[in-house]
Amino acid sequence: MKFNVLLSNCLVGLLCLNACTQDNLEVNDYTHYVNPFIGTGGHGHTHPGAMVPHGMIQPGPDTRIDGWDSCSGYYYDDSTINGFAHTRLSGTGCADFGDFLLMPTVGEQRTEFLGTESQKRPCASAFSHEKEQAEPGYYSVFLDTYGVKAELTATERAAMHRYTFPESKEAGFILDMDYNIQQQINQRMEIEAVNDTVLRGYKRSAYWAYQQDLYFYAVFSKPFTHTLYTDTITENGKEIPVCKMLLHFETAKDEQVLAKFSISSVDGDGAYKNLQAEMPGWNFDGVRAEAKKKWNECLSKIDVQTTDENQRTIFYTAMYHAFLSPNLFTDVDGRYLGMDLKVHSTDVNHPVYTIFSIWDTFRALHPLLTIIDPHTNETYIRSLIKKHQEGGIFPKWDCAANYTGTMIGYHAASLITDAYVKGYRDFDVQEAYKACLRAAEYDTTGIVAPAWLIPYVMPKARYYKNTLGYIPCDRENESVAKALEYAYDDWCISVLADSLGDTETKEKYARFADAYEFYFDPETRFMRGLDSKGEWRTPFNPRASNHRNDDYCEGTAWQWTWFVPHDIPGLVKLMGGEDAFVGKLDSLFNAPSELEGEVTSADITGLIGQYAHGNEPSHHIIHMYNYVDRPWRTQELADSVLYGQYFNAPDGLSGNEDCGQMSAWYILNSMGFYQVCPGKPVYSIGRPLFDEVTINLPDRKTFVIRTVNNSKENKYIESVKLNGKPLDVPFFTHNDIVRGGTMEVTMSPVPTEWGKAQK
Repeated sequence: MKFNVLLSNCLVGLLCLNACTQDNLEVNDYTHYVNPFIGTGGHGHTHPGAMVPHGMIQPGPDTRIDGWDSCSGYYYDDSTINGFAHTRLSGTGCADFGDFLLMPTVGEQRTEFLGTESQKRPCASAFSHEKEQAEPGYYSVFLDTYGVKAELTATERAAMHRYTFPESKEAGFILDMDYNIQQQINQRMEIEAVNDTVLRGYKRSAYWAYQQDLYFYAVFSKPFTHTLYTDTITENGKEIPVCKMLLHFETAKDEQVLAKFSISSVDGDGAYKNLQAEMPGWNFDGVRAEAKKKWNECLSKIDVQTTDENQRTIFYTAMYHAFLSPNLFTDVDGRYLGMDLKVHSTDVNHPVYTIFSIWDTFRALHPLLTIIDPHTNETYIRSLIKKHQEGGIFPKWDCAANYTGTMIGYHAASLITDAYVKGYRDFDVQEAYKACLRAAEYDTTGIVAPAWLIPYVMPKARYYKNTLGYIPCDRENESVAKALEYAYDDWCISVLADSLGDTETKEKYARFADAYEFYFDPETRFMRGLDSKGEWRTPFNPRASNHRNDDYCEGTAWQWTWFVPHDIPGLVKLMGGEDAFVGKLDSLFNAPSELEGEVTSADITGLIGQYAHGNEPSHHIIHMYNYVDRPWRTQELADSVLYGQYFNAPDGLSGNEDCGQMSAWYILNSMGFYQVCPGKPVYSIGRPLFDEVTINLPDRKTFVIRTVNNSKENKYIESVKLNGKPLDVPFFTHNDIVRGGTMEVTMSPVPTEWGKAQK
């Protein structure tokens, strides 16, 4: 391994930030209601670190390396901390990152290798939650092993650490370059002490992101001596490189030592400039106050009034989680790494983002943003268009400018169409339309990705659906789920084509949108796999799950049969009419919750019968009752999920947070509505949770939802008034919100006839 000498100067300056006054804190400090530990237990996979909204850097504690519940690097049940890394994913079902782990030490600095499957690092410290604190933009913990208090805060591209040491002649830090979350391959590691207060370095790793390049620049407030430790360990026949920088100094009792740490995916100069621009001084409390201010700007987009403090905390924590991803990927000078893994430049006022979990977030997060932050949502669409131009196609899940090929569908079409029909068009519409068509057609040329990855980025399923009219289950994995999502995405394209006057394409994709009909078996009344001979796959069990290796995706026939959000009347007709449809829908929620199969998907959680709220394919289903004259069922089931699957506790999420989707579902439904079909600017009314909600719209208008006779027992709607006029149907439009006004919902303890069509 080669360690290059990297030269630079130490930057010293002063950062002046305005902290909130005590009066403002009492009125405007929404961060007081956020509990970052929600979702850090169970399978929520969230992280309590010190992040700002959509930050490039995510500094925070790391407690485990391996296993599904290590996805964010932190798990609430753990009792030791390995150190504090600067990159991570929060709330996902896959893991990556965990770069540049910094750990303060007192006494001997141990470097022995414990094996890739060990959760602990040699210098890990015990800790307790009683001495741990987290709030938006700030994290602290007492490291029992070393007697050191650790504190973290951040800007968008830089982190500041503050450590309070005991008196010691053997104090220091370990900067662990080979550390990562799960068993990544460290292909290259470089680190250099520029002087006795500055480190800089580079790392290339391969895991979910098949080529992740990351640079750092770090400045310490106290001079150090250093030792570079490198080794190569052989484990299970593989050579594993080890690289750590050991820093040494003496400390007085309660002496505070600070470190500033910035990153860039472009180059070392990018990391240096990011630190120079965002964190020139050492004002830890000022950086923390500015981070709080940024969070309050996001959280204040919605005001809720309630006497239930737990529900208030759940709501604002959901808002917090909804603003963590996507993540900024542009340096302060406008440079960024494109999907072709080349350096590009953009206007600094039009930044580029990464970490798009679109399979999850098209359902609720992006529709939520069209209400409370539509212009940022347009920024995301512009980022996705750039990714199409640089890499050859929209990503389904991009991670650090890498195609991962993970998940299904081409849901950028949903984001674009939903924004367009709602009137948000600050992007190149023609280029977006072109990119949607490119994603929907089978074409493996021009995609910038390794050859082994291209079949995942561009699956042949798109060829089959466009030529055969359906996807044979004996030729393509997850055929039913792909087909149903393609049908929805093709419907989105047909809507966009119609809006742009492309009648021929509109008609073509409208026909594709009806393809869901091929998969409905009238005998079993489930969506089933069809083989290349046109015969149903047998044997068939609607409760069977073989994770990511059957006809469905992270689900079963019970959950996927309902994914026709764009044509619910058509699905009702397929099932034999409203009564038959309702009978089948009732059976979903009443069926036994047991799953069958050798490798059942761990994502199928939050079960009510076979409805699985812990994963995204089920998220629209509760509101389907509104389309068949049973609105009281939507109300009582929404109530059941809001009160029964979201808690103010570490295991307060019933499934992976998934980059804001689980939280966005809660935010919308707790306000009393949900968008069943992004691309149709219509909201379905459910069960409002709060006494009053005020949505602070971007143009200074407000939309207020006031709930009369609100209580936990009164979960049914008796009447609704929109701007003083009775609303007799359980639907209203996006324009009703953006025009501003008031919706008054009167509640009842028993089901009522409100919202049922008069026939």
